[in-house]
Amino acid sequence: MSWYEWFALVALFVCIVSCILHFSKIISMGNPPEYARRSGNVGKAIRYSFTGAMSPRVKESAYLHLPTYMAGIMYHLGTFLAIALFFFFLANISLPGVVYTGAAIFLAISGLSGIAILVKRISKSGLRKLSNPDDYISNLLVTLFQLASALMLVYPEFGKWYFIASGLLMFYFPLGKLKHAVYFFAARYHLGFFYGWRNVWPPKPARK
Repeated sequence: MSWYEWFALVALFVCIVSCILHFSKIISMGNPPEYARRSGNVGKAIRYSFTGAMSPRVKESAYLHLPTYMAGIMYHLGTFLAIALFFFFLANISLPGVVYTGAAIFLAISGLSGIAILVKRISKSGLRKLSNPDDYISNLLVTLFQLASALMLVYPEFGKWYFIASGLLMFYFPLGKLKHAVYFFAARYHLGFFYGWRNVWPPKPARK
């Protein structure tokens, strides 16, 4: 293995260990204390939190900004694909050419989605005021990772820069907002628990 592959591998190890520690901390804290009388089905509410409550139809921030929402979906799917490909590249596993071509096209689109989201954050004064350096660094690293993955699929000789970009992302992952990949599940669980306990979720059919 070359030094840049070792760099990416060490970064992956640090990232995984850090995420495990974050997740262990969440588990050790348990459920928050509830002082309200239980009146709903917590299990159904938690399932709704991960399903129906994620629909753009019930999220004002989504249905009022559908182009951005769709760009975000593409961006996240591209991230999942790039992470999967990282392990294939690291293990030097070959895939059919048509898979490489399709994945490269998808990653190019998802990377452009990330750039579009970044441009919107910079150009909109309201978003700029809510943003901090971590928002920009996280976006740039993930977008670079996706575009580098696309280039790696087409130009294998790009490997050195690909693994450097991957390592930088994974070293940064536990430090900034990217670790929401761990906290997302806890946040959705606690939302479901909170609203299910109070019989707010799942929402009841509207009375006619």
